[in-house]
Amino acid sequence: MAAYSLLMLPGDGIGPEVMRQVRRVIDWMGRRRDLEFTVSEGLVGGCAIDAYGVPLSDETMAQALAADAVLLGAVGGPKWDGVSFDKRPEAGLLRLRKEMELFANLRPAVVFDALVDASTLKPEVVRGLDIMIVRELTGGVYFGEPRGIEDLGNGVRRGVNTQVYTTPEIQRVARVAFELARKRGNKVCSCEKRNVMESGLLWNQDVTALHAAEYKDVELSHMLADAAAMQLVRNPKQFDVIVTDNLFGDILSDEAAMLTGSIGMLPSASLGAADASGRRKALYEPVHGSAPDIAGRDIANPIASLLSFGMALRYSFDRGEEADLLDRAVQNVLKGGMRTADIMSPGMARCSTSVMGDSILRELDKLVG
Repeated sequence: MAAYSLLMLPGDGIGPEVMRQVRRVIDWMGRRRDLEFTVSEGLVGGCAIDAYGVPLSDETMAQALAADAVLLGAVGGPKWDGVSFDKRPEAGLLRLRKEMELFANLRPAVVFDALVDASTLKPEVVRGLDIMIVRELTGGVYFGEPRGIEDLGNGVRRGVNTQVYTTPEIQRVARVAFELARKRGNKVCSCEKRNVMESGLLWNQDVTALHAAEYKDVELSHMLADAAAMQLVRNPKQFDVIVTDNLFGDILSDEAAMLTGSIGMLPSASLGAADASGRRKALYEPVHGSAPDIAGRDIANPIASLLSFGMALRYSFDRGEEADLLDRAVQNVLKGGMRTADIMSPGMARCSTSVMGDSILRELDKLVG
């Protein structure tokens, strides 16, 4: 029996509720698929501030570095709006990404057949949509120096953030995109703003050079990030894999999420470089936030968190068969008409977070017989 270590960080808001359903599927995999997981839990975000005075303790950070994979729920909420900027809940997530060196964020945007009508776009525009956005995660304007707010006197202040990239940072995330494309539609679209930003020009040149040197078999195109935003709502199925920087990836991936009808449906994976054994540090989390307005009501959609665990099965544990099994279970439950509030439509059966978990577990049992 394969044995893996998992660190679960439920976080804030609806995080604990959706992660409870993930734990149920983890336990199911242990019972039915000979997958042994050693699971530990920790605090991140606002709950860690309440407990330790910091959004991520050194002990939890050490656990994350030692685990085979980290599963995160969500962080933040209005309760912690008054804390200092460097101690805000989101700083815990940024520390995880930085110290685990998780440079590649994978965000699939897939429209399930049963949810075509849930999208705000016309069915013919989104039916069959399957995009992978690869976002650079540890560089760019979110981490560049200098940064800060300075007082210029006479009531005037200036905020500074620096967009900065190096060739190795650009090419390592582009390499992830090209490798993924080879297993999908074999197309990569690289997005930047080379028309107004030197960092965008460097990005364009370095991706082009890598393509010519190592990935000539993959079709490469380039698009300005604002044009890509437009094309995502005009003709999203033209894309297979999109690779872009930290800032534009943040924006474009959230836009792509809504093509599917609900941000509550989409998982993500954040991956580091492979070590000598092929192991990558990795963090998996739903794209949605902590949704404090519905926390504690058992109405949040757990599917994004469940599919995030599916990505862990695929990318950290090389268990593609089990990941496919979980994907099929979710698809079948949706085809059967079960819906949480965010994806509810006329004629469907509205259900709670826990009932959606029940339904997916029952479907898993049916699929394996």
